[in-house]
Amino acid sequence: MTPATSSADHPAPAPATPASASPQDVLARLEAALPGRVDATEAAIAVARRDRSGFSAEVAPLCVVRAQSVEDVQEVCRIATATRTPLVARGAGTGISGGAVAGDGAISLDLMAMDRILEVSPADRVAVVEPGILNGDLNRALAEHGLWWAPDPASKEISSVGGNIALNAGGLLCAKYGVTREAVLGLDVVLADGTLLHLGHRTVKGVTGYDLTALMIGSEGTLGIIVGATLALRPLDSAPVATLGGFFPDVVAAARASAAITEAGLVPAIMELLDEASLDAIRRYTLFLGEDVSALPERGAYLLVQADGAGAEAEGERMAALMRAAGGDVTVTMDPEHADRLVTLRRRVFPALEHLGTPLVEDVAVPRSKMPEMFARIREIEAATGVFIPTSAHAGDGNLHPIPVFGRAGEVGDVDASTGVPAEVWDAVGQVFRAALEMGGTLTGEHGVGLLKRMFLEEELGHEQYELQRRIKAAFDPAGILNPGKVFAD
Repeated sequence: MTPATSSADHPAPAPATPASASPQDVLARLEAALPGRVDATEAAIAVARRDRSGFSAEVAPLCVVRAQSVEDVQEVCRIATATRTPLVARGAGTGISGGAVAGDGAISLDLMAMDRILEVSPADRVAVVEPGILNGDLNRALAEHGLWWAPDPASKEISSVGGNIALNAGGLLCAKYGVTREAVLGLDVVLADGTLLHLGHRTVKGVTGYDLTALMIGSEGTLGIIVGATLALRPLDSAPVATLGGFFPDVVAAARASAAITEAGLVPAIMELLDEASLDAIRRYTLFLGEDVSALPERGAYLLVQADGAGAEAEGERMAALMRAAGGDVTVTMDPEHADRLVTLRRRVFPALEHLGTPLVEDVAVPRSKMPEMFARIREIEAATGVFIPTSAHAGDGNLHPIPVFGRAGEVGDVDASTGVPAEVWDAVGQVFRAALEMGGTLTGEHGVGLLKRMFLEEELGHEQYELQRRIKAAFDPAGILNPGKVFAD
């Protein structure tokens, strides 16, 4: 997803692990071991202390180390362990849960220079890559071999593969092709003490021992640092794609249409839903850009659906019939240019909301059958709290993005001093989280826990599982130096 940004920092706590060496000593050891790769300038530190969530560490990190090899990462880990210095791995910095924020004397380990494709095997449908390569760049390179990597976050042109793996990222294609975990066969991981592990398999099947690869995926840099990945690829499909754009009187009707498609046993490649507020914001933003808005209704919700593969056109017509039965005004096209215009509406939601104010991009997921109920519940929370909460969704897998927008013109409210976010917004967000949990859902479908949701994690997991996960963290990182203060509340 394209993350929210703000002109003002939202300070966030970043608890430190007490160091046994002075900051000057740690810096000297890093510079001696990694000449030319250590940056302690004010500009570098300013970038490292925040990510695209808008949160910023109150206390600055020690420095940025720009790793160029696995050996560089190992050396940084050894120094961090020896000196008990916090260590925060960072990719493109596009995450929106605060997971890449480095502060309080930490080393920010930048992995973006490790961006090579080490191998592509069309015979095995496998690629071996370093963590810094961007999603978009990877798939452009794979296209030359007639292959592609399925994870498709909206931020694919700016997000790194390593970051996608660390967060188990989702995207527009998850309903049919799964999240990142389904497309990773193996990982190379450096532990806190510098030990290099080769996890997983190159084979499609492999059940030897515990699945540590799956454990690392989505671990948000708290268990180890990903330095390489063996990816499962798919052959490119040249068959035409059917794209459907449907406008509905309200979001509940659109959600019912998406549920009807799922209940009918149809599996769209993309099924994205925008509520009334999101569609209105896109209309306003399109006007601001000086583009034609005649095709956009002044009121209503939007459902975007794509069918791919053999029989896409017939499948698209079946989906269109279900959408029309639910009250939608539906366009079906096999033309790539027309399809791109329909998909662009979905991809514009976040810049459109940024145009209105400061978005706080949130992420919950519920069972697909609960989508209409969850949208209705968000409307109730919005009405009760007075907080403006435009909501979009990956409707094919029940992943919603309720996005409170604050700081709009003429808006006045008390701001939480620790975050820069109005207190009433946090209250509304908490109600949204708990509503998702009550429906059998989860706090995050793809963005991760990071700083934003750590205070709610035990509520979802339960005390016993929460404590078990803390013990797993301690087994991998006994000194607690890897991304301290993230995922687990102090």
